Amino acid sequence: MTDQSRLFKTSQLEAADAEPRNATDNPTMGELISARFSRRGFLQGSLAVSAIAATVSPLALLSARDARAQETGSAFSFTEVEAGIDENHHVAEGYDADILLRWGDGLFPDAPEFDPTAQTAAAQERQFGYNNDYVGYIPLDGSSEHGLLVVNHEYTNPHLMFPGIVTLAEGEMTLNPLSKEQVDIELAAHGGTIVEIIKTDGKWAVVKDGALNRRITVNTEMTLSGPAAGHARLKTNADPSGTKVFGTINNCAGGVTPWGTYIMAEENIHGYFGGELPADHPEAANYERLGIPEGSYEWANFYDRFDISKEPNEPNRFGYIVEVDVMDPNSVPKKRTALGRFKHEGAESIVNKDGRVVFYLGDDERFDYVYKFVTSGTYNPDDRAANMDLLDEGTLYVAKFAEDGSMEWLPLVQGQGPLTAENGFASQADVVIETRRAADLLGATKMDRPEDIQPNGVNGKVYVMLTNNTRRAADQVDAANPRAENAFGHIIEIAEADGDFAATSGNWEVLLKCGDPSIAEVGATFSTDTTANGWFGMPDNCAVDSLGRLWVSTDGNSPSATGRTDGLWAVDTEGNARATSKLFFRVPVGAEMCGPLFTPDDETAFVAVQHPADGGDDWEGFGRVSYYEDLSTRWPDFDDAMPVRPSVVVITRQGGGKIAV
Repeated sequence: MTDQSRLFKTSQLEAADAEPRNATDNPTMGELISARFSRRGFLQGSLAVSAIAATVSPLALLSARDARAQETGSAFSFTEVEAGIDENHHVAEGYDADILLRWGDGLFPDAPEFDPTAQTAAAQERQFGYNNDYVGYIPLDGSSEHGLLVVNHEYTNPHLMFPGIVTLAEGEMTLNPLSKEQVDIELAAHGGTIVEIIKTDGKWAVVKDGALNRRITVNTEMTLSGPAAGHARLKTNADPSGTKVFGTINNCAGGVTPWGTYIMAEENIHGYFGGELPADHPEAANYERLGIPEGSYEWANFYDRFDISKEPNEPNRFGYIVEVDVMDPNSVPKKRTALGRFKHEGAESIVNKDGRVVFYLGDDERFDYVYKFVTSGTYNPDDRAANMDLLDEGTLYVAKFAEDGSMEWLPLVQGQGPLTAENGFASQADVVIETRRAADLLGATKMDRPEDIQPNGVNGKVYVMLTNNTRRAADQVDAANPRAENAFGHIIEIAEADGDFAATSGNWEVLLKCGDPSIAEVGATFSTDTTANGWFGMPDNCAVDSLGRLWVSTDGNSPSATGRTDGLWAVDTEGNARATSKLFFRVPVGAEMCGPLFTPDDETAFVAVQHPADGGDDWEGFGRVSYYEDLSTRWPDFDDAMPVRPSVVVITRQGGGKIAV
């Protein structure tokens, strides 16, 4: 059987299937968690019940579950979906899961109909983009039934998008190079979508003539702002000012600011660059730390700016947080360099009690770090314009976790500690351009692929998704990353000191170690009330609804990894039900679960299903490599004339009402 995961380059890129880039001897989170779990007093805390689940038999789990079935104390009320694998999506009983937007759907009155056999870049620029990841909702006039949907388009899968890319002859599979026209479609399919949507008679629909509708692509003009703007390291032949750049790439999780702007986070930027730098080039070490060039995409074949031998500074113009003013469709998006340059996964925020705004940021790479950014200025709820440049001034911090459950946030400020000119940091611009190296020198804790991070304004906690790290050796475990060869990931809960999200210290504990709790060797810590359907691996995106409840979506569950597809799980964080998980929605074979996002009234959930059919070789229902001409699913159209189409799904309760209440 051909290993599909090793065949297609962009799929490998998205799975972070590369050698770790952090060569420091900084402590790892696994070492810290291991030490902490060994302490006698640890199991006397809130995770006692959870930890027991890792060591008892499936029969014992069932018995305990039956004994407590009458009073679980769960914050969630719904009938759980059965975990499994098939061609379709599934949602909890009593709910509808409707397709709202598909790749290629028109966003404007003049948008052409989607034709996968005659697609053009011009058409794609007027249509919904590919692989939808982050989903955000910005109410219009405060409405939970009329607003702007903002969606990141993370990356493209040519083998699923284009006919003829894969050819099969005499049992040998060949990947054909992309044409310039196909590359141009890829450029147009990246970026983001802003589209007006409205709920009528309980059903959501796109408003195609919405005045604020907009596509953002790799060809959209953007401004660089903050400490790195105009720096020599950002200047190119096309932009000698170092302040203007075209496009944004690999937008994974993101965020919506309190003042209603859209945040696009640039993640796996390394895959888009080709060429080679001389070993003694000033940027060689910088790019090595980020894995640049990786060359999964073929863009450098046609565009010099993606060839580092021709434009050696171009990669320094990517890897940032991008802010978009959705209320002005002609506004120029801004890359906010003050929030650092790395493989950003998400930028969720909360207004602190002193009015400053705190953003939590993950660097999605094995052995990389957790960050937060605290604005210097304060949020003005009565003057939107006064907030529009808050992200240009503030302090960027990186997390250092200790064995005793304490933690500190270390400021990444030029001139402080080792961040000096002698160490290559002549200005704050150098700090934000080489954020990873700055964090290395500060001794930050090496994590198991930090992905989405959500502050919870209801309980005052912060939830960190650590998706997995199979490259962590036994001598690299620590208190906060407790398992070697961590295939299933874990979730950390942070309590900032005194409930102050801007604090420079706090406490932490492990909410969940993921995986199958019936297998003792896995070491999962779901509560005993978690059913065989409720456990999961590889936490990725997450959301906190208005009630303060945690929802976790996953990336990496599969027939071979966990015997189930990815999905959306409701996870209890409080009381006796803490560490209990229930499956609410699951995706088709080969797909990743992204989003999720709840409207302010909690009556609608938006979820993003990306790269369906990117897999199926390990599923007995298909059992071979999946590609355009031979797909493991044709979700969502199930039309032989249509390829698989990444889509946003909207979930509502039949008859109306709040979700899971």
